[in-house]
Amino acid sequence: MEGIIVALIGLGGSAVGSVIGILTSAKLTNYRIEQLEKRVQAHNNLIERTYKLEERAQLQEEKMKVANHRIEDLESSIKH
Repeated sequence: MEGIIVALIGLGGSAVGSVIGILTSAKLTNYRIEQLEKRVQAHNNLIERTYKLEERAQLQEEKMKVANHRIEDLESSIKH
């Protein structure tokens, strides 16, 4: 009888230890996932800003081409 009681106590202790370990592991995993999500969001924001900057740079280049073309037209009209 004592052996059965000791075995049941050991089983209960093992079960409680396993549950606590699983819960702790789950909390750590959730924390790590949250941190990764924050990093991914920061990366995505950086990519979006980069695309916007590239669009602005292309627009400025186009404006410079137009301005240079106008200057060339004015210079050629002055020469003639």
